[in-house]
Amino acid sequence: MTADPHQSPPKPAYGPRAIWSWAFYDFANSPFTTLVITFVYATYFTQVVAPDPITGTALWSRAITVTALITAICSPLLGALADRGGYRKAFVLAFSLVCVIATAGLYQVLPGQIAAALVLVVIANLGYEFATVFYNAFLPDISPPGRIGRISGYGWALGYIGGLLALLLALVALVQPEVPWFGFSTEAGENIRATNLLTAAWFTLFTLPFLLWVPEDRSATSERGRIVGDAVRQLRETFTEIRRYRQIVRLLVARFFYNNGLVTVIAFGGIYAAESFGFTLQEVLIFGIALNVAAGAGALAMGHLDDRIGGKRTIIISLVGLALATVLAIAATDKLWLWVAGVITGIFLGPNQAASRSLMGRFVPREKENEFYGFFAFSGKLTAFLGPFLLGVLTQWTGSQRWGVSVVLIMFAAGLVLLIPLDEQEGVARAQREGVT
Repeated sequence: MTADPHQSPPKPAYGPRAIWSWAFYDFANSPFTTLVITFVYATYFTQVVAPDPITGTALWSRAITVTALITAICSPLLGALADRGGYRKAFVLAFSLVCVIATAGLYQVLPGQIAAALVLVVIANLGYEFATVFYNAFLPDISPPGRIGRISGYGWALGYIGGLLALLLALVALVQPEVPWFGFSTEAGENIRATNLLTAAWFTLFTLPFLLWVPEDRSATSERGRIVGDAVRQLRETFTEIRRYRQIVRLLVARFFYNNGLVTVIAFGGIYAAESFGFTLQEVLIFGIALNVAAGAGALAMGHLDDRIGGKRTIIISLVGLALATVLAIAATDKLWLWVAGVITGIFLGPNQAASRSLMGRFVPREKENEFYGFFAFSGKLTAFLGPFLLGVLTQWTGSQRWGVSVVLIMFAAGLVLLIPLDEQEGVARAQREGVT
């Protein structure tokens, strides 16, 4: 019997240790988004490093914008290089290290040193985003049949647990005490800046299981002298042939928009709570802890739902929940209602991210996993600058962050409308992958 030349080679089997070690990388890297990008350093930058909160919000949005554009432009090519060179794990390590070093460098940035802070934030965020591209690409390989949704959910749930524990440690050891732990002081915000050292150390330590126990399939790599040429050729062919994967295209186009809303929520949730509702830094941290608990529970519970009802339906449910939470956050008149909006956001935030990742895993051809997850990052980042940029612009024009946050609602609604025509069954069949779904 002749093998189908278009059929992907058999997928190697991975045991529970590899699966949980993969998921544990989410536990390692999530404190970066939680402490640096969303709740602690973002708030510290707008309130202390920048000259005033409105200017700080606008500058922070520019930094997130730059990161998104560079990630979008570079991710597909880097993904193709990883496919052809077998560099997936090496790229996870290298870019994680970039994030760790730049994050630790933020400890040295003093109030008023705006340029240094923004440069380091952009470098650290780029390291985080690029490492995530190649980390995500492991998901289809390590997932047993019928379990890709819950395994993606396990990763996101562990990530939120990691963010929660790091937030608690930062609050108890560095932010709340009159005399911070480990010999730090409160002068010039040293205790707040030290949360960056905590994040860097956490990321380094808990990445070890991934590096030690997650194997890499290199069966489709090119000869050493042909890696770059083959990568460029593969990328060009994919751009030409991507119309054959129309369900992937539909997912990526919808994600252009709804991920914009997620990026904006993550980047400005703490800032909005602090500036529009008067949350202190301690309250912002507690707010972040509550969101992480809700998001972890949501990702864990709806990961199983994903495997039962499919990724498309899970994403739609999450987008409806996120849109309702955004309306509530805009209309909130006091802290209590913002808390309610925040918890609802958390419940649906994790499932949206987990289901998007698993649905892409169901659709991608195995021999181009890194490259297609590069396009996945491309879809999440090419227009991801729009949400933060428009939020910053509208905040400056109106002098109110509420008007800026209304951008998030538009992004969720657009993504929902564009996702409805997607045919999940057709996308799975087109992938021709044994045992992925």
